Amino acid sequence: MDVPSLLVLLQQWPKEAIKEYSNLHLLSVSFMILALSVVLLFRVCSISKRSHAYKLPPSPPKIPIIGNLHQVGALPHRSFRDFSQKYGPLMLLHMGQSPALVVSSVEMAREIMKNQDLVFASRPSITTAKALLYGCTDISFAPYGEYWRQVRKICVLELLNVKRVHSFKNLREEEVRALIQKISNSCSSREEGEVVINLSKLLQTLANNIVSRCAVGAKYESDYFGQLSREVLRLLARSFQFW
Repeated sequence: MDVPSLLVLLQQWPKEAIKEYSNLHLLSVSFMILALSVVLLFRVCSISKRSHAYKLPPSPPKIPIIGNLHQVGALPHRSFRDFSQKYGPLMLLHMGQSPALVVSSVEMAREIMKNQDLVFASRPSITTAKALLYGCTDISFAPYGEYWRQVRKICVLELLNVKRVHSFKNLREEEVRALIQKISNSCSSREEGEVVINLSKLLQTLANNIVSRCAVGAKYESDYFGQLSREVLRLLARSFQFW
């Protein structure tokens, strides 16, 4: 092979290599997309078959992965009202991959909470609760059964008996007086115009102050304890989001 032919071959070789690499890369991407599509289709079909195997409540059309989250919107209570007018007082929504039963009537709520209460009394198994609460042994997350009944009995006899509740009477009265004084000061701070008072926040703070003073002897509104409590609530809110 002469020198000019060799130079021409060397000039063409990178172009052919790049073209082959591009074709190979495109083929790999196409194969990955096809594989993901097959897996997603199989997942949707399996969920659909499993749903038809049970007599589930009516549900609005959902999208794979996100379910009905895109239909809830910024005002969930209004979305639920609109759904109930179309699908009835009992409907099934999918918050991501988590199914949620939505009850929109007093009669249906009474049926669930009173007549069928044992069916709905248990709690779901949550990974975060298992890690933080010693395998869901806390009364708030323990599944319904003999253990939960025993823990509830201990709470009623030791923490919520008449003598124990009466011992914190002065504390509760003190916090209620402080709440009334705070509302009075807010009303008298502005002589003219309307005064907006967030009663929801004040009542929540009242309950938190009473519980925290009974439990640890510190007010929820104190700087350190309040900041620590808010940080704990923020972390718990992130931990128990829809998964």
